[in-house]
Amino acid sequence: MPFELPPLPYAADKNEPTIDKQTMEIHHGKHHAAYVANLNKALEAHSDLAKKSIEQILREIKSVPDAVRQAVINNGGGHHNHTLFWSTLGGSGGEPTGKLGDAVKSAFGGFPGLQEKMIDAGTKRFGSGWSWLVKTADGKLEVYSTANQDSPLMEGKTPLFGIDVWEHAYYLKYQNRRPDYLKAVWSVVNWDAVSKNF
Repeated sequence: MPFELPPLPYAADKNEPTIDKQTMEIHHGKHHAAYVANLNKALEAHSDLAKKSIEQILREIKSVPDAVRQAVINNGGGHHNHTLFWSTLGGSGGEPTGKLGDAVKSAFGGFPGLQEKMIDAGTKRFGSGWSWLVKTADGKLEVYSTANQDSPLMEGKTPLFGIDVWEHAYYLKYQNRRPDYLKAVWSVVNWDAVSKNF
């Protein structure tokens, strides 16, 4: 099979107490694994697509055959979004520095402005989706949300950091308190990883 579930880049309890170990294990080992399995299934009859990277497939989503396009958006997006999500957690929070810190200051007036916009985007996302910090094609930073597992790559944007607001990402610990989760997750951001994406 062309796509595989990447291991978590740290122990499942690394983000405790912000994100509990059980949520991490279920989220990665069950939900993310299902996206990978279903992506591979969708691409079984499309070996040309299966040879491409998931980033390339999502950037060129309009060239994916109609019969499997939505399955690729749902599961390929789910695979890429989660791989990015895991890689940008496991840190100690704080604020972005260097070129990313400067760009955040320029775009949002500072780190609190970025936080406020991402929390607001995630809180207002009806149903399941993501709150994103992205780099646009012209190199500017933007915050917005997407539904379900839609990827910013499909819009020609580069995702730098995304917060998963599907209920399975937070429900065991936060129940219906999505804003509390959106505020807490900043304490485990790995800004070095986000800066590399930038």
